[in-house]
Amino acid sequence: MVALPKLYVARLLPEPVMTVIRERFCLTAAPQVGAPNRTALRDGLREAQAAICTLTEGIDGDVLKAAPHLRVIANYAVGFNNIAVDEAKAKGVVVTNTPDVLTEATADLTWALLLATARRVPEGDRLVRSGAWTGWEPTQLLGADVCGKTLGIIGMGRIGRAVARRAKGFDMPVRYYNRTTLDPSTLNDQWRPTSWQEVLAGSDFISLHVPLTAETHHLIGSAELRLMRPTAYLINTTRGPVVDEAALVAAIQEGRLAGAGLDVYEQEPALHPGLRTLPQVVTLPHLGSATLNTRIQMGMICVQNILAVLEGRPAPNRVA
Repeated sequence: MVALPKLYVARLLPEPVMTVIRERFCLTAAPQVGAPNRTALRDGLREAQAAICTLTEGIDGDVLKAAPHLRVIANYAVGFNNIAVDEAKAKGVVVTNTPDVLTEATADLTWALLLATARRVPEGDRLVRSGAWTGWEPTQLLGADVCGKTLGIIGMGRIGRAVARRAKGFDMPVRYYNRTTLDPSTLNDQWRPTSWQEVLAGSDFISLHVPLTAETHHLIGSAELRLMRPTAYLINTTRGPVVDEAALVAAIQEGRLAGAGLDVYEQEPALHPGLRTLPQVVTLPHLGSATLNTRIQMGMICVQNILAVLEGRPAPNRVA
């Protein structure tokens, strides 16, 4: 009987994925519901030939040294800033991700945050549930219009474009900033490329869709927030450290920004204390890709990438 390859799965994945994993692999540790600590991570990887990890598992050089048999890391995400990619590559460890499959779910969630923030949906929900609502009032929880307003997108990759496509239903003109020049044939000709300053100063809603790198850390800080309209809203479903949360809190407290919708945070899962008390901020617990179908597909892609590497085939979603 051929021995099954050894796989470390850092987090418990949806059951259809776990069923396939248990059939095809020998698990080095029982997957956890919460994030594994560093000791558990190293222990799980020690005998593993392959690993499925999430953005919360930091795979640095020291962790890689503790995994001498490791051949492939399948990151259960599009981003992979949690992995020391160069060091993995130097050790001959393939790194893969899960692009495309979570694009539409994340774009939907971006719009959910945009609408909830503009129309003060969480505040209304809390008011009704508290029993304090006394009935309809002409001036009660007045929010901002969405239809016809300008949507600014920073980062026009797969998710940024999916968000832009949805703007058509709200008759929103779209302007965007992308660090690299894009092929016009891949874009809607009604989406207007602009300068960095123009997209910040000229948009009613700004949605962030950039990877987390050294260059994008605190991409939105005090200077950038001062360029934005005081009636504007910032939506972040990409990576928390892209936004300087202290600067964001100050901008809202001082009336220089109308509000924000956040699905990710600088020190996730910790929340900047100022954000917790601001009713103008809608907070979600990193739900961008959180639909059952999407999370199952992400897991299956991880399995496909791992099997490809272990069987000597090119990984479909190799990033390093």
